[in-house]
Amino acid sequence: MSFRQELFGLPNLISATRILIAPLLFAFAIQQMEAWFLGALIFSGLTDVIDGFLARRLKLTSALGAHLDSWGDFIIYLTMAACAWILWPELTTEVLFHYTLILFSILLPAGIGLVKFGRLTGYHTWSVKLAVLVTFAGYILLYAGIAAWPFVLASWLCVIAGAEEILITLVLRRERTDVRSLWAAWQHRGR
Repeated sequence: MSFRQELFGLPNLISATRILIAPLLFAFAIQQMEAWFLGALIFSGLTDVIDGFLARRLKLTSALGAHLDSWGDFIIYLTMAACAWILWPELTTEVLFHYTLILFSILLPAGIGLVKFGRLTGYHTWSVKLAVLVTFAGYILLYAGIAAWPFVLASWLCVIAGAEEILITLVLRRERTDVRSLWAAWQHRGR
């Protein structure tokens, strides 16, 4: 498959859509359009689920797609944090410690991957998938005024997932994508 075909494959276009949603999220936050913001955020979450599913189903998985997905996640998470400060500053201050845990669990593994491999990693571990699901749901529940405890739980799951990603980066000798666990990284460390 050529780079152009890979880049414009349906799963990668869906991942790119998630990246392009970030400015829209900022616009809704600045305009104090909470419902629209949460709706667009839920849509971005669905694109995160759909892109990976379609890539596997259509047999269009690629290193480019894995990295594009990781960039989309990275951008959306940073956007979520910034927009929370814009829309709900008091509530965000109340959960600042947990926000800090989540952001460091994203930024630290990304930074270590950048230093070691010169790029964002795209491991897509099972622990990250669980942490993303709980964080996303926790964020929606927190800012919809329903419950705060899922967001708190998510922060600790993110710490565990981030630690696993750091260990994977330290174990691998060269950059790989779609490493589902530390155990899988250990098995592939020499390749």
